[in-house]
Amino acid sequence: MGESKVYGYARVSTQEQSFDRQIQALEKYGVNSRDIVMEKQSGKDFNRPLYQNLKENMLRAGDTLVVKELDRLGRDMEMIKSEWQYLIDKGVNIIILDT
Repeated sequence: MGESKVYGYARVSTQEQSFDRQIQALEKYGVNSRDIVMEKQSGKDFNRPLYQNLKENMLRAGDTLVVKELDRLGRDMEMIKSEWQYLIDKGVNIIILDT
């Protein structure tokens, strides 16, 4: 079994929005820039290609997912709870930097 990894996830909803604050916070926490997944997609649901790839193909049991703010994960609290439980069941640690 390989060493656990730390991934960051940053999301903005529109082309005009910037990832800068999220990336700075993730890197300050210690996430390597090459392990940050950045996506320009609405947070209305979890049908986001890069997030799905992160969830299904990159994150493994023992890994940690770091997100600057809970709303970067999604907008709907029930969907966030369900997604959170899926990740916990998979053995992924979740860290939200701004609570």
